[in-house]
Formats: sequence, C-alpha cells, structure tokens
Amino acid sequence: MRTAIVTDSTAYIPKDVLDRLDIHMVPLNVTFGDASYQEETEITDLQFYMKVREQEELPKTSQPAIGLFVELFERLAKEYDAIISIHLSSGISGTYQTATTVGNMIKNARVYTYDSEISCAVQGFYVREAAKMAQEGQGPEAIIARLNEMKQTVDAYFVVDDLNHLQRGGRLNSAAAFIGSLLQVKPILYFRDKVIVPFEKIRTRKKALKRIIEIFDEKASKGMPMEAVVIHANCEEEAKRWQAELQALYPHVNVSLSYFGAVIGTHLGEGAIGLGWYVK
Repeated sequence: MRTAIVTDSTAYIPKDVLDRLDIHMVPLNVTFGDASYQEETEITDLQFYMKVREQEELPKTSQPAIGLFVELFERLAKEYDAIISIHLSSGISGTYQTATTVGNMIKNARVYTYDSEISCAVQGFYVREAAKMAQEGQGPEAIIARLNEMKQTVDAYFVVDDLNHLQRGGRLNSAAAFIGSLLQVKPILYFRDKVIVPFEKIRTRKKALKRIIEIFDEKASKGMPMEAVVIHANCEEEAKRWQAELQALYPHVNVSLSYFGAVIGTHLGEGAIGLGWYVK
C-alpha cells in the first residue's frame, strides 16, 4: 500500500527534508495590509521578522484556502492508496478541520487527518515519523497508531520575549502587559487541551530557560533515547548556544534546531524561544 504524507507549513520542515521524505506541504498565510504571503514559499522567517519591524500594525494569519487541499488530495489520490494529513492544533487553527472536510470528499483514496494538538517543529516530529514509516511501506493504521504512541510523551514549552506583542495581538490586556514589562516577567507557555496557555511566569529570561530545562530533565534524566528541538524567533545565536548546552547535558538526546516562522511568529513575537521533545 502506498501512503502519502501531507502537512502544513507550520511544521517548518526544511525543503530538502520535504523532498527526501516525500512530504507534501500546504502553506498557511500571513497578511500585511493588502499584501498576503504564503509562509515558507513566498516569505521566509527572516523576511517576515524584518517586515514586522517596519509595520505599525501586526500582520494577520489565515489557514490555507480549501482549494489547495482539494487540488492536492485529488492529485495524490491518483497515485496513492491512502493519505495521512498531519496539522497544527485544531485549537489554534481551522486547518485540521478544513483538511478533514476535504478528505471526506475524496473518492479514490482513504484520507486520514491527524490533529497534532501542537505546532512548529514538534508537529514536524509526527510528520517525519509518518513519512519514514510510509517509505518503509507501512499502512495508515500502523502509522496512526505510532503517532498516537508518540503523543504520550510529546511536550513543548516556550518563552515569549515581548509581552507587548501578545497584547497587540489581543492575547493579553494592556495593563497586564505594562506591569509585566516593568517587572521583566517572561511567561512560559505550553499547549494543553489543544490551545496555548500560560504555564508559569518567571522574572527573567535566563531563569525561564533554566526552568524549562528543569521540566525537560524530568524526562531526559531517565536516560531513554529522545528527540528534542530548540525553536527560536529570529534569535538564532542564542538558540544555538542553548542547543549546545542541552546536547552537552544530555548526550543520549538528539537536539536539533528550528524556528518559529511567519504564522506562529505573528502570535509569539520576535525573540520567543522554546524547547520541544518526545521519547523514542
């Protein structure tokens, strides 16, 4: 059985990996005024952060047009027996629901949509695993079962650098943002029940990163093989230093590097940094 793997742009999987693992990607959109861009194909993460600095208003984001899913699924149905479409959390985007709606319309292939309940490179963990299994010839039921197994140990925590950015995006009231900025509060965020919620408020960025390591250590200190990823919003040098620190502390963990692209970067703001992982 041939199984196609589909995801959306918020998995932020490099193009060479998409090509090598035969992963099909549907882009979400970011809009500055009247100009709309498909992230990862029409605007890079670096171009996005430069444009944000030049704008007075925050950009807006939107899910892929339904026609993109129709076109892709119909084309894949001619070549594959099944399609697994893995997307960012349904709690923060309608992308998963749109893929599900289109999947129910496809006649010539079985379409399985999967809610990662998370986003970014951690969503990409699911996608890469599914793609490798598909290349091995494993069927959709076995792949979905493996993704559900992974979900039991997947987690991620993020530090937001600029509270005013969250406030401008309507996710924090202005008084809280003002007081938080005065106190240098760096909120740690995480996904729970498919949405992004506060985990803890820490007084400095350094302490916030240290706290995330403490959380990670609860799993990593057991010595089991793990995959982890440091994700950053245009603060690559800091992210590389943190990656090296974590790799030295936990040699049995493969620690990779990724980024918050345009769509997720719109909501978290430049300077955000996070760590995601799962137990192999």
